[in-house]
Amino acid sequence: MELTFYKYQGTGNDFILVDNRTNTFPKKNVNIIAKLCHRHFGIGADGLILLENDDATDFRMVYYNADGNESTMCGNGGRCIVAFANKLGVIKDTTTFIAVDGLHSASFKDDIVKLQMIDVDTVEIHEHHAFANTGSPHHVQMVTNIGEYDVFSNGKKIRNSTYGIEGSNINFVEQINTNAFRVRTYERGVEDETLACGTGVTAVALAMHKLEKAQSNTIDLQVEGGNLAVNFEVTANGYKNIHLIGPATFVFKGTITM
Repeated sequence: MELTFYKYQGTGNDFILVDNRTNTFPKKNVNIIAKLCHRHFGIGADGLILLENDDATDFRMVYYNADGNESTMCGNGGRCIVAFANKLGVIKDTTTFIAVDGLHSASFKDDIVKLQMIDVDTVEIHEHHAFANTGSPHHVQMVTNIGEYDVFSNGKKIRNSTYGIEGSNINFVEQINTNAFRVRTYERGVEDETLACGTGVTAVALAMHKLEKAQSNTIDLQVEGGNLAVNFEVTANGYKNIHLIGPATFVFKGTITM
């Protein structure tokens, strides 16, 4: 079977995008998806995303980690599928779509996507870290000298020893100034550091606000692949109207035999 695919990246977080409105992609075949994402034997990507029909919204987003397994919400992937839907003519400059964590809205202009994330009721504060589910589970831990920090070894250890088989994404954070932070993330499913993680920087922004490290409701996040921003409203019950803002860039289109 020959597959037509599109490659997108959002601040270095890269994805294979597939138009599956005809429902012909072998979405239950974990091995095929993992091979397509493999950087030596396939196209190479942090994940694969299907765009499918949905009766109530513009489209459905189905996300798979690089290991081939369907996963929880991916923020940068959500931004990329909005740009992809625009390229296909499915949407113009605004959209609503459904993902595994529920309904999302977004706007698209000049390759910048502003994606509404789910509301977050709870940011857990622990002695040495914070934890929040922003569509995917995220451990947030402040470190010093983040540029030299061993994200892979420490992220892998925390992901497995603290969170078990299901795991969590692990974010390491260093403050740059009052409302700006540098973030490096170890992602479960990829089982490595990625250049950016959208749900991860969302969790970091909320955690830094909760810890009173930041004063603004707009937080700038510097990731290995570029810059993102998160803004939100603070309520008595947590955070709402959370938006992840950043570029989503078309890289190339191709075909591959599966």
